[in-house]
Amino acid sequence: MKLYVDQDLCISCGLCIDTCPAVFSWGDEGKAQAIEGEVPADAENEAREALENCPTEAIKEE
Repeated sequence: MKLYVDQDLCISCGLCIDTCPAVFSWGDEGKAQAIEGEVPADAENEAREALENCPTEAIKEE
């Protein structure tokens, strides 16, 4: 599973970072970003929860 954050949709709420800090962090523009490459297996459930709960649907699966 690979994820990315659509910077045009992200509102910097931080929900994804709170839900899954192993995958999401703050980027240089003050918006969330996902790690590059595959989501670690032990973080997949939290990453999917972040994707499903994003209020603007900014988190996308590659």
